[in-house]
Amino acid sequence: MISALTFDLDDTLWDTPPVIRRAEAVTHAWLARQWPAVARHFDVAGLAALRRQVAEEDPDRAHDLTLMRFRTYRRAAEAAGYPPEAVARGAFAVFYRERNRVELFPDVLPVLEPLARRLPLAAVSNGNADIQAVGLGHVFRLAVSAREVGRPKPDPLIWKEACRRLGVMPRTVVHVGDHPEHDVAGARAAGLRTVWLNRRGVAWSGPGCPDAEIPDLSALPAVLARWGVEPVAGSGGVAPFPPRE
Repeated sequence: MISALTFDLDDTLWDTPPVIRRAEAVTHAWLARQWPAVARHFDVAGLAALRRQVAEEDPDRAHDLTLMRFRTYRRAAEAAGYPPEAVARGAFAVFYRERNRVELFPDVLPVLEPLARRLPLAAVSNGNADIQAVGLGHVFRLAVSAREVGRPKPDPLIWKEACRRLGVMPRTVVHVGDHPEHDVAGARAAGLRTVWLNRRGVAWSGPGCPDAEIPDLSALPAVLARWGVEPVAGSGGVAPFPPRE
């Protein structure tokens, strides 16, 4: 019996590197206008290097991507002789707005919207995307982040917390994600079934193996049907699911 599903976000529901590159470029342009000495001291690559340094200095908090970005902007402001808090607040606001401007893969809403009418869905992510801001608040019952639980995937804690909040047993939950270790190995260690979303068609490189592999989300309903979640006839090549009782 499948009682719920969890989904990774970054690189599972959208292509993340272009989003981050744009967000960093827009933030740097904002800094050049508002706090020009910061932009002169650090180009986009320099800020990225500074962020890595900040994370290395506090490995126990490196999973908190929001904190790491904020500290990076503070450090850059201090180096340029500007008020750290003002610069950090403004720069992070710009970055976070752009970070949540994602382009969903075309298979996301056609699958998740009908599926959400059948089963509760939860987002579990090491990233700091906002499910409301990216346009997925209507399909996810809840979101759990590494920052919230204090440990990043593949630590099983993030799935255990999602299951606790959903009120379901891990063995009745399916996790869908793109990363062999962070998603498949981590979810399996937490007791969930796993679906590896292999959009690039690469060879499996993780420990063990997933319970199922799919090339895109349009193949997910058929996998779930094999596990007892019965789809009903629909249109557009994707089978919608009946509403929850």
